[in-house]
Amino acid sequence: MAIQGILFDLYGTLIDIETDESMEEIYRGIAHYLTYQGIYLHRWDVRDRYYRIMKEQKDACGEECPEIDVESIWNTFLKREGVKAAPARRKLALILAHIYRGISRKRLQLYPNVKRVLDELRPTYRMAIVSDAQPCYALPEMKAVGLDGYFDPVIISAPYGFRKPDTRLSEKALDIMKLKPTAVIFVGNDMYRDVYGAKRLGVKTIFIDSNQGDKSHENVAPDYFAHRFEDVLRGVEALK
Repeated sequence: MAIQGILFDLYGTLIDIETDESMEEIYRGIAHYLTYQGIYLHRWDVRDRYYRIMKEQKDACGEECPEIDVESIWNTFLKREGVKAAPARRKLALILAHIYRGISRKRLQLYPNVKRVLDELRPTYRMAIVSDAQPCYALPEMKAVGLDGYFDPVIISAPYGFRKPDTRLSEKALDIMKLKPTAVIFVGNDMYRDVYGAKRLGVKTIFIDSNQGDKSHENVAPDYFAHRFEDVLRGVEALK
């Protein structure tokens, strides 16, 4: 079957990002912000409660490949700190998630030639995102680097509670696109989560050798190996 669509991973494939969630400044900043909401905690109490709730969420998930939801974590955090009104709590949870990400983020940029390649592919192929990520991070960050409008659908793992290599995220994208697995190519930078996951579904794969992701997985090989992002064009040509 002719290739009609391309599914892209986001971070490590299109977006070069670096974050450091161990930074003391994250938890100090959030603790200071919370004082204006009537919540008085030391920075390390903020950190410890955040990670405790994260573990609880993972343990309760019941999925083989569990995914966290940071907005839900902060919502639970605030509920336990006495913020009772649900609409206000959800709004504040989103603000805390953004503060957390904003302070922890050290780099956010596209890899070289990403937009040029996407512009060449867009007239011929339908393009979607299938990413292990948080919507409250990924959607604004895609807009910040100029990727909004390129992809439909954008499937992000957090609301589903599971992550790649679970095939259901890609299946959701294919269902929306009304395409069969044999009609798409998956482009990603992680041999386990992207290549192995896509191959379980019968999707052809292009592996991007970026500065992130697992470079190998036992008995797994991509259909095309791209040393640079611009090599994706040759990969699509070879696999179509």
